[in-house]
Amino acid sequence: MIYKVLYQEQGDIAPVREHTKCLYVEAESERDARDKIADRAYNIELIQKLEGKHLAYEQASELFEIESV
Repeated sequence: MIYKVLYQEQGDIAPVREHTKCLYVEAESERDARDKIADRAYNIELIQKLEGKHLAYEQASELFEIESV
């Protein structure tokens, strides 16, 4: 499954919506996705499972690239 992770790069400051970034991770579950990026000091806002039309929409974006972790 593919998960979209919305995060802030610096976990030690207050989140600002305009600085939110995203990455895509292939994982078995939301917990697995979180574990795969645990070594990064990200402030994770949301982990969202992508499937069906939502996944197709994200894949159509030129920014869609699955992170290799």
